[in-house]
Amino acid sequence: MSVRRRLPGLRAGALTLFCLAALSHAADHRDSPNILDEPAADVADIFAWTTSDTSAINFALTVPAAMFSDAVQYVIHVESSAAYGEAGSEVQIICEFEADQTLECWVGTEDYVAGDASSEVGLESASGRVRAFAGERDDPFFFNASGFRATLDIVNAAAPDLDFDGAGCPILDEATSTALINALQDNGEAVDNFAGLTVGALVLQIDTSLLTGSGNILAVWTSTHRRG
Repeated sequence: MSVRRRLPGLRAGALTLFCLAALSHAADHRDSPNILDEPAADVADIFAWTTSDTSAINFALTVPAAMFSDAVQYVIHVESSAAYGEAGSEVQIICEFEADQTLECWVGTEDYVAGDASSEVGLESASGRVRAFAGERDDPFFFNASGFRATLDIVNAAAPDLDFDGAGCPILDEATSTALINALQDNGEAVDNFAGLTVGALVLQIDTSLLTGSGNILAVWTSTHRRG
């Protein structure tokens, strides 16, 4: 099976994604039909960002399970090009886990890291150009599900009486617009309905030079495959 996320044009930025989990309930974004068969094969999210000096690129791949599967191969695809829309090249970051959660990760044919990556400092390759961490962490994905559902209820109720402009957009009066905004914000409070839920997190830091063979414009997506 494969699950994909695509984030075109990743250039710069910094973000702290994970903190130690207080609970151990697994998060699940429920966008794959096979999550009940093998939850750890379902990619919940992929995050990618550069270090402040752009010398390395950080990746965080999460799954809705406390542990990664030893039956699944996890692949992060990084396509590089010199300009948007221009053909380039792809580097595959391939990671596999054993039952004891030791891992092996290959960055194309250029670098390799293997071992126990569960410590807070992670695991470093012999060259020092690849670092890896794998373990259970708080889910970094923020989603106000209750506000979203309340907004949908308002939209569904108002839909039969809506008028539309020439571009096909609904014309909303001020009261309806205000009600939608308040519902989406839970009346002023942005509630994270994934708070306290955990995911399995594979976090990698990779030297930029290993990933930008065809240019500095990067597109990132992920897939999972059955091993063997």
